[in-house]
Amino acid sequence: MFSTPSKLPARALATMALASFAAVGIVLIAQHQFGVKPCPWCVLQRGLFLLIGVFALLGWLASGKRAPRQGAVVAVLLLCAAGLTAAVFQHEVASQTATCAMGLADKIVTTLGLEELWPSVFMITANCAEAAAYRLLGLPYEVWSGLLFAGMGALGLVVLNKR
Repeated sequence: MFSTPSKLPARALATMALASFAAVGIVLIAQHQFGVKPCPWCVLQRGLFLLIGVFALLGWLASGKRAPRQGAVVAVLLLCAAGLTAAVFQHEVASQTATCAMGLADKIVTTLGLEELWPSVFMITANCAEAAAYRLLGLPYEVWSGLLFAGMGALGLVVLNKR
């Protein structure tokens, strides 16, 4: 007669927030401890991960209220789609060019003033061809990033469809 609410949405949102913040933490360790230099597309994806983390956290905090939680999930899904698009573009197009300066990602980062806001996180220090040479467990960073965006997007779709 009475059904208990599922804990999946809250757990999924908490997992997405943790994964997003952890991804940024991992690349910052790679950058500052191991000399992995970020390109404009890398920096843009960091920003998207941080936004996903914030919206997932807000959705988790509002887990008792369906409408705010669903709104947060929709925002996360849109950001995951943008992040996946950025990762694929970086891997397939930008990494094949000698420079990606003043491309779309560079313009977004510059227009938002992210480099000045938080230089240790958002400072662009490499071009896309240089960044393409960096690997983590044999795969380029943008591939890992794209896989995480896709996985979180899939989890977000499950949460969105949860009654």
